[in-house]
Amino acid sequence: MTKKYQVVGIGNAIVDVLTQSDDNFLENMGIQKGIMQLVERDRAETLYGAMNGRTQAPGGSVANTLAGLGSLGLTTAFMGRVHDDDLGKFYARSMADEGTDFVNPPVAGGELPTSRSMIFVSPDGERSMNTYLGISAELGPQDVSADVAADAELLFLEGYLYDKDKGKAAFAAAARACRAAGGKAGIALSDPFCVNRHRADFRQLVKGEMDYVIGNQDEWVSLYEANDLEDALAQARIDCGTVVCTRSGEPVVLIRGDERAEVPVETITPVDATGAGDQFAAGFLYGLSTGQSLENCGRMGCIAASEVIRHMGARPQANVRKSFEMSGLI
Repeated sequence: MTKKYQVVGIGNAIVDVLTQSDDNFLENMGIQKGIMQLVERDRAETLYGAMNGRTQAPGGSVANTLAGLGSLGLTTAFMGRVHDDDLGKFYARSMADEGTDFVNPPVAGGELPTSRSMIFVSPDGERSMNTYLGISAELGPQDVSADVAADAELLFLEGYLYDKDKGKAAFAAAARACRAAGGKAGIALSDPFCVNRHRADFRQLVKGEMDYVIGNQDEWVSLYEANDLEDALAQARIDCGTVVCTRSGEPVVLIRGDERAEVPVETITPVDATGAGDQFAAGFLYGLSTGQSLENCGRMGCIAASEVIRHMGARPQANVRKSFEMSGLI
C-alpha cells in the first residue's frame, strides 16, 4: 500500500535566529563555542538583544532535515509543538510554505512561548547555539498522530526531545505505529551531552525500536562507553539494522549487517556549519527512501551537507538534486 508520506519527522519546532560573531564576543558573553547550550528565558532575551544583523528562519534539527527532503521532492510531514503567538504562526506557515505538512496546529493559550535558538556563527564556520526550548519541549503522546506515523515510509526522530519523559513516550508511540504499518523508524542521536544524560534509554531505544540510527563519532563512543569508535560500532551493529557515523571531515561510516561502506567527504572551509548534520540526514534519508545502495545513501548525505555549509543558514539554497544528478547518483 502506498503511504501518504515518504518521511515524517518528530522534533523541536524552533525558530533559528542567526548572526555572525567573533571569538572575543563569545568569550565576553560567556558563550561556549561550537556546542548547543540550553538557556532560560531571561538569558535568551539577553542574547537576542545582543545580536546585530540577525536573520530569522524556521529551524530545529529534524525540521531542517524535512526541509531538505522537501527540496529533493519527497512528501514530508512534521509533528512539533508551537504556541499560537507570532513566532509560532510564522513557524507553522513557513513549514507549510516549504511543502511540509505541519500536522499540529499552534497551541492556543500555550503555557510557554514558541521556542527559539540564538546561533552565533564564527569566522571559521563554527556555530554556537543557545536554545530556549519553550513550548516545543512539552511535546508528548497527545501531539503524536498514530495515523500520520502509520502513513510514513520512514519516521525520523530527534534525540533532543529525550530530555523529558513525555518526549520518550511520544517517540515510542510513533515508532510502534510506524513499524506496525510496515514503515521504518530511526533517530539522530543529536548531541553527546544528550547521549550522556539518557544513555540507558537511548541504548534500549536503539536496540528495540529503531531500524536506523545516525550519530557522530563522539555520540556513538558515548552511547556504548567504548574505548574507541570501532568498539562502539561493533556493538551498534549488533543492536541496530543500519548504523551511520559521521566523523568531522573523515570518511562517513555506514554499516548494515555484514555490509560496510566508508564515504569520503569533500574538504571545504565552511561559511556556516549550521545544519550540516541535518542536511547529511536529508541526503541519507533520500537515498534510503528511494532504494539506493548503502554507499550511495552516504554519498548523498555528504553532498547535501557540503551544500549547506557553503552559505549562512541551515537549509539548502542550491539545487541538491541537481548535484546528485551531476554525480551520477540519480
